[in-house]
Amino acid sequence: MTTVLVVDDDPQIVRALRINLSAHGYDVLTAGDGATALRVAGEPDVIVLDLGLPDMDGVAVIAGLRARATTPIVVLSGRTGSVDKVAALDAGADDYVTKPFGMDEFLARLRAAVRRTRRGPNGEPPVRTASFTVDLLAKRVRRDGADVHLTPTEWSLLEVLIRAGGEPVGARELLTRVWGAGHESATHYPRVYLVQLRRKLEPDPSRPRHLLTHPGRGYLFRA
Repeated sequence: MTTVLVVDDDPQIVRALRINLSAHGYDVLTAGDGATALRVAGEPDVIVLDLGLPDMDGVAVIAGLRARATTPIVVLSGRTGSVDKVAALDAGADDYVTKPFGMDEFLARLRAAVRRTRRGPNGEPPVRTASFTVDLLAKRVRRDGADVHLTPTEWSLLEVLIRAGGEPVGARELLTRVWGAGHESATHYPRVYLVQLRRKLEPDPSRPRHLLTHPGRGYLFRA
């Protein structure tokens, strides 16, 4: 059974999510503030997080979670501005759903977030660059002799680009393959996450050698 941690201080939202998630076979945990969410972060399979919490901002909670866990995080927030969305995604959120929301779409996005962490890659040999090594079988990235922590979405994006064999992958295709159906309009997602990957993997993120933008065609990986 998939365990969901719902972090929200609105009792009506929590109740509605508990009823619907339980009806769809999820085990539901709840937290009404950021401090509680950080204490139980190691237990759930996926986290649903509101940004407007009573004790701390949700973006700070995301950063705290990301410092020690790769659990997928789906933001569920009434904040609709692009600044809030980019801040949450840049901090490590895997998806962003605005309130009010349709339950069917929300459940689909939740399934996609969980699926990205559970699907198993084929057993290829490690992909080596001059800067880092990617083990597709173990879902492991190493740079300068140390493991590099990637969020589930960052990993999925990197894997899709590597498997493209050096060919550019368009933004819409990336949105479908990494984030799932219903994200076709979120064209900033690949750009934001590619910036994050470059910061973690490229020796000089401002002059990338391996994670490249191909004007007019999309994004590509070059060993």
